[in-house]
Amino acid sequence: MGLPISVVDDLGFRIELENPPHRIVSLVPSWTETLFALGVGANVVGVTRFCVEPAAGVAPLAKVGGTKNPDLSALIALKPELVIANAEENRREDIERLRDNGIAVLTTYPRTIAGAVESILKLGRALGCEPAADSLAREIVLTVSEIETAVGVWSKLRFRAFCPIWKNPWMAFNADTYSHDVLRMLGFNNIYASAGERYPMTTLAEALALRPDVVLLPDEPYEFKERDVEELKAELPPPLSRRVLLVSGRDLHWYGVHMVGGLKTLADRLARLRAAML
Repeated sequence: MGLPISVVDDLGFRIELENPPHRIVSLVPSWTETLFALGVGANVVGVTRFCVEPAAGVAPLAKVGGTKNPDLSALIALKPELVIANAEENRREDIERLRDNGIAVLTTYPRTIAGAVESILKLGRALGCEPAADSLAREIVLTVSEIETAVGVWSKLRFRAFCPIWKNPWMAFNADTYSHDVLRMLGFNNIYASAGERYPMTTLAEALALRPDVVLLPDEPYEFKERDVEELKAELPPPLSRRVLLVSGRDLHWYGVHMVGGLKTLADRLARLRAAML
């Protein structure tokens, strides 16, 4: 028997567990990857169909639908002792139904890099793997510190970035988001930082009126591809048409263990973009 666990999640709900959970369902792809990195992958009994990392680890696991439309009956049948959710990726009504069925749900809601680190520490406490979570948190903090040092003066002379997350209609994100904080850390100004909605809909004309210096196209949640780059370049004025870059959506949006390598990769790509703009 382990010691009782009490954790307050990112929405202020207190999770009380008698022991570290041995049956876990994850409804968040980035956290699924992180659970395996923290050494508790053997306790994961169910994931969403979007949970694709680590590939070998998730392949044999029960799939409980998508993040927005999970099969709650199938999930409940797995008898989880803890469900890992996210306030943005999962619907509140689904989380409430799970709680109504007596299932503990830890809901994360990181909107900054520091918030993502804090969520990792909460996961560590809830899962009984605090040393591994502490180690991962320190590694991420060190990674961010190294990136910020490398960015240097660029943090004061920031290029303005248009970074849509959807097309038809165009959608972006404001300052109250994890992705915005990543761009800030990398030395870029998000042109939709002051938008009233967290994920504002816009038009290309409205985006251009905000005078972006670069356009960054992540491959998730909308899967921007090379054909989108070529289509967009034809509509952009020079020199902006030469400053359109595809980037990894995971590097920009995923928190957890992916931050260690993903933030470094994104920082390197954007450093090369800055150098080409001089």
